[in-house]
Amino acid sequence: MKPHKIDDSIIALNKTGARQYTKVSYPIRYGHFGEIKTPAYTFQFNLKHEIKYIQGRGNGWPSPSEWLKRTVGNDWIYYLAGDYSGVHDAFGEYYLPCPSYPTNNFISRNPFKDSAVTSAIDAWQNLKEKVLTLASSTEHANIKQFLQKVADNGPEALLRRARQFHRIINGQITVLPPDTRHVDYEVIPIVIADGCLYKCGFCRVKSRDDFKPRTRENIVDQIDQLKRFYGNDLKNYNAIFLGLHDALYADADLILFTAKKAYDLLGLKDSHLKGAYLFFFGSVDANNDSKMSFFEALQALPYTTYINIGLESTDTETLSFLKKPITSEMVSEAFAKMLAINKKYSKIEITANFVYGDRLPQNHMRSFFDLTRKKLDHRLGKGTVYFSPLMNGEVIDNRDIVRRFYRLKTQNPLPSYLYLIQRL
Repeated sequence: MKPHKIDDSIIALNKTGARQYTKVSYPIRYGHFGEIKTPAYTFQFNLKHEIKYIQGRGNGWPSPSEWLKRTVGNDWIYYLAGDYSGVHDAFGEYYLPCPSYPTNNFISRNPFKDSAVTSAIDAWQNLKEKVLTLASSTEHANIKQFLQKVADNGPEALLRRARQFHRIINGQITVLPPDTRHVDYEVIPIVIADGCLYKCGFCRVKSRDDFKPRTRENIVDQIDQLKRFYGNDLKNYNAIFLGLHDALYADADLILFTAKKAYDLLGLKDSHLKGAYLFFFGSVDANNDSKMSFFEALQALPYTTYINIGLESTDTETLSFLKKPITSEMVSEAFAKMLAINKKYSKIEITANFVYGDRLPQNHMRSFFDLTRKKLDHRLGKGTVYFSPLMNGEVIDNRDIVRRFYRLKTQNPLPSYLYLIQRL
């Protein structure tokens, strides 16, 4: 359907964006969506007529290349362009997602203190009256229906839906794997195990509960409820996150069962987006104990799979400082296995997390380079290492850490980026 003009606004139904996630230095939308364009803003909505993106059109907007995104968990994220090359070198993306909630962001600018950004959110919150006026001004049935549904999905309605979403999975996803950046963090979460195996002393985002796998019945129930929750917008998703913090430690059969059920019941083969992706975390113990037959089975699934392992350090003193109950020998074994899996399986990538900070033990970075240089004599394009900045065991907010990271990056033979923590 062609865009429909009513007064000073242009309404478009079922606009088509890109079908494949890609890294580009200009704004891009994916899948199918609806749009209301006013003189001041472009409002874009998912296929459930919920606000998804806002972009300013006037001279007061910070940059024509920047925009706001609302997550299914009802958080706002501002996409900051900055220096394209600098952002890409540090984070692997051309845009830096800046969440409205506290996280380990490393820049001094807070977009949510910008009046233009807060005014854009206010404009959406006050959109209902204008939308209903537009609906009363048209005889086009599809346009009228779209506008009325947009009006029904105001702030209070979306807050209720976010709470419903969290009830389905029994809580908030406090941290997403860094690899989910490949799909702009647009994942459907299915919790297959609660709690955390290690309960590391430095961690502030993971559960302190004991590790406990979910039952198959619970998992199928989650999938059924999530299918109803996402509704028409399911076709705008092609990625699954198996939660919470160490899905790899769950039984291999449970992982494979969930991945297959999710693909079939959520209809990922019918997605508007090409391909299918599977993401989850794994502990060092889980990685080292995993059998090759499990990776063979993962390779055979219709997914590209990313498994993120929290190695943190290969230095004994640093592991003790972090209160992480593993040994440097276990980390070395996990790293070697990561390289072997990445080399053998084309559809699986194991990535690693390491901590980074000025006040960590002196041997931390030295041991990291000893590890990588002993195992690798050339650069690889697979097996990304993410660095989580810490200071005194606390995540810090310091833009200088980005500049220092560039020096580290040039010495590492593996792809290296800073880990920007996001929730859902």
